[in-house]
Amino acid sequence: MRFVVLGAGGIGCYYAARLQAAGHRVVLVARGEHLQAMQQQGLRVEHPQFHFQQAVVATDVAGLISEHPATRFDWVLLTGKSSATQPMMQQLAPWLADNAALAVVSLQNGVDNEAHIAAAIGKQRTVGGLAVKIGAHIVAPGLVSATGIAQVDFGAWPKASENPLLQAKLPLLSQVLSEAQIPNTIYDDVSYALWRKLVINNGVNPLTALTQLDTRALTQHPVFTQTVKAMMQETGRAANAEGVPLTDTDIEEMYQLICSFDAIKTSMLVDRLKGRPMELADICGPVLRGCQTAGQPAKTTELIQALLLNAVTPV
Repeated sequence: MRFVVLGAGGIGCYYAARLQAAGHRVVLVARGEHLQAMQQQGLRVEHPQFHFQQAVVATDVAGLISEHPATRFDWVLLTGKSSATQPMMQQLAPWLADNAALAVVSLQNGVDNEAHIAAAIGKQRTVGGLAVKIGAHIVAPGLVSATGIAQVDFGAWPKASENPLLQAKLPLLSQVLSEAQIPNTIYDDVSYALWRKLVINNGVNPLTALTQLDTRALTQHPVFTQTVKAMMQETGRAANAEGVPLTDTDIEEMYQLICSFDAIKTSMLVDRLKGRPMELADICGPVLRGCQTAGQPAKTTELIQALLLNAVTPV
């Protein structure tokens, strides 16, 4: 198959490497020094169970539009920052219009990306998805370090019953991912899966960025671990307010999962350490919005976000 990986950072490069190693054609879309390194030296990915070092086809968004017609591809994997989703989709909408069969699979943080994709190309081409149990970061231009089983969960957005034709195409993608050693699950209600992941993201990402602790140190701390659980519970309330039925069992399962997972630096912590914008609006924002709708403000999430913003704002 033929893939475009948009926003080829740590996670995008890991999946691109897996797919290319399995014999598929992949074009990586990136920028800056990382793009230049991949164009000149290829891509190297280090994972406990996977080593990749090959030449890759890498370009920026302008190069994709001018040099790689959309008709050449079967799938687009969107793995960039959530804040870039709306402007990127607006920029790519004319390119995507040239291939009405080309669907976009979001593998990003947050629960709002799919709506931005659908606004640009229609929900009949929008696949919601998430990367599960993976930590992957660019440690040097052209070099990615990754850990975890790196599972992909996905489904036609907002759910199979509302997008049946696209859902019917997903088993073939699932087979391709499995053959590339990427574990995956197809969801009939992908919105449920997205909110379950937001439970983890809101529970640990802002707090790791504030404390500068990895996930294991955070969840083993006697005070911070309770804060993690409180923020997860607030995410559950927000999901319910948005019509997604997360239960106390869902919250406990996500809490136990992050407590048992490898010690990782979250993407938000890495962004803070590197002085980059953090995905606070995309991770905390839906929780604050949903809880406000429910008439039960997310006080813990609101506090941690305010403390983090204060900590990174120049005095």
